[in-house]
Amino acid sequence: MTYLLDTHTIIWALTAQENLSKAASRVLSDAKNTIFVSTISFWEISLKYSLGKLSISNYRPDLFPQACLATGFQILQLDSYVASTYHNLPPGIHKDPFDRILIWQAISSQYTLITADKTIHSYASEGLGVLW
Repeated sequence: MTYLLDTHTIIWALTAQENLSKAASRVLSDAKNTIFVSTISFWEISLKYSLGKLSISNYRPDLFPQACLATGFQILQLDSYVASTYHNLPPGIHKDPFDRILIWQAISSQYTLITADKTIHSYASEGLGVLW
C-alpha cells in the first residue's frame, strides 16, 4: 500500500518512535509499503522551528529530507494538479492550512494518511483513507 505521513508522524518516526501507534509502526517497518513525506511537511517543520514553536532534539529542519530518504521514505512534491484543485476540499472541518493541503494530497493521490490528529479522521467521508 501507499501512505502519506502527517508532519507529526514524520517527526515521531525519526525522533520519538515510542509516540507512534502500533499500527503506524507496523506500516512504517513493512518494506512492501511505499511511504511518502510531503515537501509541505518540511516547510511546516522549518516554519514552526524558526518561530520557536517546535523543538527537535538532535535535528535541524534542513536535516529532515535526507533523514527521510535514509529511512526509505520517498519525497512527494506539491504538484500543479493538487495545488490547483485544492479548492475542492470542503472548508470548515479543519482550519490548519498545512494539514488541509496534506489531506488534499492524500485524497488526490489515493494515499492513506498516517496521523494521530482526530480532526483529520473526519475527512474519511470525503474519501480520505486514515490510519493510526
